Amino acid sequence: MAIKASFTTDQADFPLSAVFKELSDVTIELDRVVPTNDAIIPYFWISADDTEKLTTDLSADVGIDQVQIIDQVEKQMLVRVDWNLDHESILTAIVNTDVSLLSGMGNTEQWTFELRASEQEGLSDFQTYCREHDIPTELTELHTISPLNSDKEYDLTDAQKKVLVVAYSRGYFDSPRGANQDDLADELGITRQAVSSRLQRGIRRLVASTLIIPDK
Repeated sequence: MAIKASFTTDQADFPLSAVFKELSDVTIELDRVVPTNDAIIPYFWISADDTEKLTTDLSADVGIDQVQIIDQVEKQMLVRVDWNLDHESILTAIVNTDVSLLSGMGNTEQWTFELRASEQEGLSDFQTYCREHDIPTELTELHTISPLNSDKEYDLTDAQKKVLVVAYSRGYFDSPRGANQDDLADELGITRQAVSSRLQRGIRRLVASTLIIPDK
C-alpha cells in the first residue's frame, strides 16, 4: 500500500541557505512540473520582494555544483541547480532509497518535503539512511494512500453520482460558476429541488467517505 509522508529539516541543513541570509521574507519551492530527465529536481522558484538583490554565488555552496538563472519575473526567479550528491543531504537520501519526492518548500526556518513510498519498507529505509548519515529530519505527517476501486466505496447513489458529474463538467464548482442549479436541472430533466438535494447528499457522502475518520 502506498504511503505519503512529510519531513522537515532545518533551513541551515539543506543547500541554498545563502538565499535566506541575503533575502528577506523569502520562500523557495522545488519545481516538479518542468521535465527533469535523470536529474533530481534541477529547478526551483525563489520568491521574495527583493529577488534582484540576490548576488551570492550559490554554486559556492558545498551541496551545489552549478546554478543558472532561467527566468526572472516580478518577485520570482526560476533557477536551475546541479546538486553535488557527494554532499549528504535529504536529496541523497531520496536518491539512494526507494522513495519519490512530491514537493519541497523552504522558508527562513525550515524545509518541508513530501515523499511517497510504494511500501512501508521504502520509507523505513529512507529514515534509516538519514540516521546513518547524520541527516537531521523530523517526520511530521504520515498516511496511507488507499485508491478506491469503485463508486460504491464512496457510498454514492447513481442519481447522486450523475448530478455531481454533470455539475463538475458544466463548471458548477468553478469560480465564477459556469452553471447554476437551474441549468443542471434542465440538462438532467429533474427539478431544481432534486438537483439541490442530490448535490447536498452526494457531497456529504463524499466528505464522509474520504475525509472523516470514524471513532473507534
